Amino acid sequence: MQRIVAALMTIAAVAVAAPAHAEDYPSRTIRLIVPFPAGGVLDVMGRLIAQNLSAALGQQIIVDNRPGAGSTLAGRDMARAEPDGYTLLLGSAATLAIGPSLFKNIGYDPDTSFAPVAFAASVPYVMVTGSKSPFHSVKDVVAYAKANPGKLNFGVPNGAPPHLIAAWFKDATKTDIVVVPYKGASTVVTDMMAGQIDLGFEATSVTLSHLHDGSMRALGVATAKRLPELPDTATMIESGLPDFIASSWAGILAPAGTPPQIVAKLNAETNVALKSEAMQARLKQFAAEAKPGTPQDFAAFIAAERPKWIAMAKLSNLKPE
Repeated sequence: MQRIVAALMTIAAVAVAAPAHAEDYPSRTIRLIVPFPAGGVLDVMGRLIAQNLSAALGQQIIVDNRPGAGSTLAGRDMARAEPDGYTLLLGSAATLAIGPSLFKNIGYDPDTSFAPVAFAASVPYVMVTGSKSPFHSVKDVVAYAKANPGKLNFGVPNGAPPHLIAAWFKDATKTDIVVVPYKGASTVVTDMMAGQIDLGFEATSVTLSHLHDGSMRALGVATAKRLPELPDTATMIESGLPDFIASSWAGILAPAGTPPQIVAKLNAETNVALKSEAMQARLKQFAAEAKPGTPQDFAAFIAAERPKWIAMAKLSNLKPE
């Protein structure tokens, strides 16, 4: 009888301790793994989230940039982390779809290794050209490309989402446009403004200031509706490409097995941070859209996005370096 009582007391103690532990969360520094080099659009987004979420949680959040192997190195590190809420990942199409479709033996399963916490924000892609370009619309480009196969080119950061979107555009329009890989977006933009590159797809975080000062021209936005920041630019859908929607999106992931109370707290505080005036103002500077919602909302979004990016990766014929 004493053994039974002792066992019941132990079970009760564990049952009480688990919620109490979650209620005490967080009690120390949190690490946010960002699968990209410092300075890029998703790194900037990650740092914004870390700063605002840190204030909401009352604990420091350190951004740990872990680029490499198509963002799968960060995914592997995350999958090996303790599911205690103190290691988080800035999840995106790169880690959850593109990288896993290109690299083998990545060390995690994008479907089962992570617990979606909160969708953070998305930044739309825009089809752009230089200010001296003869093209003023997507339809202009398609008409010229069909009449002059192989004469136009896309400048793209090699292996990045714009590379895949360019491949999707070529397939959707049945055009022969040469894809020129670059090491990064900044060089693409510089060469485009100089007239050395004809076309590109870049996020508004990269292009918006150049579009507003007239050094680049927007041809089409890959959004469902026109952007308030670019009201005169037609969507890709309006330009004759149904369902051509693409954004640079990011959200918070935790390791699979993280206690639901911790996931719920992180989700709630991330939503608070996203709705703050400071965060809204910062996101507006590059036409990003905050995406507050539930973990289930983020999981559903990921499930819908993964097949699209995997299909684009196949169209691009990219090979891991």
